[in-house]
Amino acid sequence: FDGSDILLQVEEELLEQEFLERCFQEMLEEEDQDWFIPARDLPPGVGQIQQQLSGLSVSDGNAEDIARKSSLNPEAKEFVPGVKY
Repeated sequence: FDGSDILLQVEEELLEQEFLERCFQEMLEEEDQDWFIPARDLPPGVGQIQQQLSGLSVSDGNAEDIARKSSLNPEAKEFVPGVKY
């Protein structure tokens, strides 16, 4: 049992590790192809629309202002379609 045996063993382990990493990388790449990524998989126009939509948000700050200016009657009965009061 000399130094060259240890070197061979280390080299084998390194090759095995490299092989496993390569397999793992390939697996990840295959998995990526299975995922639906809008930015990549949708036509350019649709991706832009989606970005614009995600930029929109409903701000709660205005809700109270809207309620104050509203001409709706807060005491009104709930509207049920087809029911006549």
